Amino acid sequence: MKIDTESTVTLYEQVRTQIIGQIEAGELIVGAKLPAVRTLAAKLGVAPYTVARVYRILENDGFVETRGRNGTVISGTKGTAGESLQAMASAYATRATELGVSAVDALRFARSALGL
Repeated sequence: MKIDTESTVTLYEQVRTQIIGQIEAGELIVGAKLPAVRTLAAKLGVAPYTVARVYRILENDGFVETRGRNGTVISGTKGTAGESLQAMASAYATRATELGVSAVDALRFARSALGL
């Protein structure tokens, strides 16, 4: 992984997209252990918080799984970012229906969350 400090892309986004790219290219396979937060942060010259944030986001998106003291590993539960978002959108739609929220209101909430 390489970080471009001159880029307009945030550091965490650079790290996140590179890890996803390695997963999708098959360079990181299911069960592969990612470096510890502090180790990767030191290697890349970024703050540990940056790497911790990336790992948290990747876990929320289903790309990795944190196993406490056993570290963070590549998960086999999700595929691409698009597949992950589709699954989350389906879950959101199901939950909105369960709560009795109209489709119009559910879309309004989603647009607001996206800043649209």
